[in-house]
Amino acid sequence: MKTNLFYRRVAVIGAGLTLFKRRIVETPREMSWVAARKALDEAGLELKDIDCVVIGSAPDAFDGVHMKGEYLAHGSGGVRKMVSRVFVGGATGVMVPISAWYHVASGLCQSVLAVAEEKMSPARPHPQSVFRYIWDPITEKPLNPNLIWIFAMEMHRYMYVNKVKKEDIALVSVKNKRNAINNPYAQAPANITVDDVLKSEVLVWPVNLLDVSPVSDGAAAMVITSEDIARRYTDTPVWIEGVGWTLDNTEWTGRELAYPRYLEHAARMAYKMAGIERPNKELDVIEPYDPFDYKELHHIEGLMVAKRGEAVKMLKEGVFDMDGDIPSSPSGGLLGVGNPIAAAGLMKAISIYWQLKGTAGKMQVKKPVHTGLAQAWGDLMQASTVVVMRN
Repeated sequence: MKTNLFYRRVAVIGAGLTLFKRRIVETPREMSWVAARKALDEAGLELKDIDCVVIGSAPDAFDGVHMKGEYLAHGSGGVRKMVSRVFVGGATGVMVPISAWYHVASGLCQSVLAVAEEKMSPARPHPQSVFRYIWDPITEKPLNPNLIWIFAMEMHRYMYVNKVKKEDIALVSVKNKRNAINNPYAQAPANITVDDVLKSEVLVWPVNLLDVSPVSDGAAAMVITSEDIARRYTDTPVWIEGVGWTLDNTEWTGRELAYPRYLEHAARMAYKMAGIERPNKELDVIEPYDPFDYKELHHIEGLMVAKRGEAVKMLKEGVFDMDGDIPSSPSGGLLGVGNPIAAAGLMKAISIYWQLKGTAGKMQVKKPVHTGLAQAWGDLMQASTVVVMRN
């Protein structure tokens, strides 16, 4: 089913990443430029060929620089160009290529440099402290909550409603960290066991340390262009065929936490645009957002790749393995690669781009792939962004 919207065809023709790791010595601007330069090189373009720049970054407080979009513009090639910054919490990384898409699809720009950056290491005493100020000042702040608490509640609710065992959820961490061994940009690749996850430090039950992605620094960039430009520079463009994004209300305490309805709405928007009616049959490879291991299963169900409560069954059957029917997080995901928030989301989109282009190296999945999806999620369990690409 196609929409009656008319827009120009949009392609990805280049991408670049920095290493993801703790305490990178480069400044946020320098990290942004390293990723941007790699993306331009892969595309065969120079900065003079870029019309617009889209920047994505999570809270300013991570880098300790207010008005971070303006600060990062210099390192993102945005000087004397049309520049905008997008920010939807953890969903920012996939919102960056979505924003670049509508810059090109609308006819406003021919070529966009999309850059996402996060440097979390400088936050003191810990990056979690940055989230101290996101709560409702009347109903939530007096309880002095943190994000691990509410994700622990969500994980517990998901396990209870769907009768999922914690050791089954740990299989996601085992899979993604194993996949990350093939990723040269990864911070936390490892061969671990379910027992390792279960015996790691309990943060807030049922969340253990190895259920969580590591704090990280990193940057990512994509070159996104019109069809005319794409065909001039490459024989293998990857097309952005569907985009979707939604924001639910902030009243997370009143929602059913076992199912991400905000994601279902975003996915339906992207699927409608891409003409996808059976995502479990039509998607060849996916990169769902996995800051916690349970979130990959939660999101796979919100994406309607699995029915509610059945993602864990498919996981145990090997459907989401590198050689499975629908490989999930072949990059290693946030659990294996690291979680510099905005950069991590764009890393997921880049992973799908490289899979569809056939240049993912050791990360390349075994089956032929033609349609892929990347997704991110954030804020108070309320925002989601989805992009569907084809070769």
